[in-house]
Amino acid sequence: MRGANLIKLFKLLELLSKPGGTTLKAISENLNIDRRSVYRWIDIVEELGFPIYDDPVPFEKRKRWKLEETYLNKYKAMQSPIMNMTLSEVISLHLLKGEEKIYKGTGIEKTINSAFKKMETLVPANLLKQFSKIKTIFIASSKFAKDLSDKEEIIDSLTDAMLKQKTCYVKYHSFYDNKIKNFKIDPLHFFENKGGLYLFVNTTRFKEIRKLAVERIEELKITDASFRYPKEFNPEERLNAAFDIVDDEPMQVKIWFSADQARYIRERKWANEQKITNKRDGSIVLELNTSGWDDVKRWVLSYGSQAKVLKPTKLRKEIISDLEASRKIYK
Repeated sequence: MRGANLIKLFKLLELLSKPGGTTLKAISENLNIDRRSVYRWIDIVEELGFPIYDDPVPFEKRKRWKLEETYLNKYKAMQSPIMNMTLSEVISLHLLKGEEKIYKGTGIEKTINSAFKKMETLVPANLLKQFSKIKTIFIASSKFAKDLSDKEEIIDSLTDAMLKQKTCYVKYHSFYDNKIKNFKIDPLHFFENKGGLYLFVNTTRFKEIRKLAVERIEELKITDASFRYPKEFNPEERLNAAFDIVDDEPMQVKIWFSADQARYIRERKWANEQKITNKRDGSIVLELNTSGWDDVKRWVLSYGSQAKVLKPTKLRKEIISDLEASRKIYK
């Protein structure tokens, strides 16, 4: 079942879930299909395991189609005031299952799996088989996933602090100088990057919003102090502005790529602001407005002789120095 058909399925289930059911005309108009296709779609829903019955309308030559009351009551019994989801939303969520891998080994993974087991009772077995086929098309790699099994309490505390907007004390093991540092943070958001779980935090120590790796937080304590979310902060913009995880000073980068790598570079978006210039020999020049000096440098070095920094000069010189140092190691 492909994307367009899944959308039709969701729309049809919404119509069938209404208290008074739905008519063939309403299905036809909402799904933008003809009468013959309406019957075919009703058959599909029944084949997937959803219990449907048709109810004649008194004094009229038409019927209303509904999901059976026992099934709808079972679904309603699982709803709560804070989670008033539609049936199609439950199914959509089931399709997203698999994102719990980043929380592998923690209580969050167990909670996610538990929630999905409850939701599975609402989805007919035949449809679950369809979803299983869809999920096998997209395989998420856990090759670089970080082990967060010993950070369960810290993740729970951070989640609580974010919801209540409470300042925290953290003991943090810095990657850059390998030192343990103690400071206050206002936790704002979790985000994922290459199998790792990170935080956006506001810090009074550094007087700016920074990124912290959850696995490097050794201790955390929630304080009684409350904080206000910074009005001007846009987490999506911040993530997109950096080349990778580090977001230092903005810079303009100009990189030459060989003809062998040109197609690969063209196929991807490397920054919000980028420009590609084609050369006669098939090579290209990529220009980026980005940040993350060390991340860009490592990326260029990964292409070996197939890439060359043209700008900025300082980055070009650093890469030359690194290559010369590497050559000495291999002598």
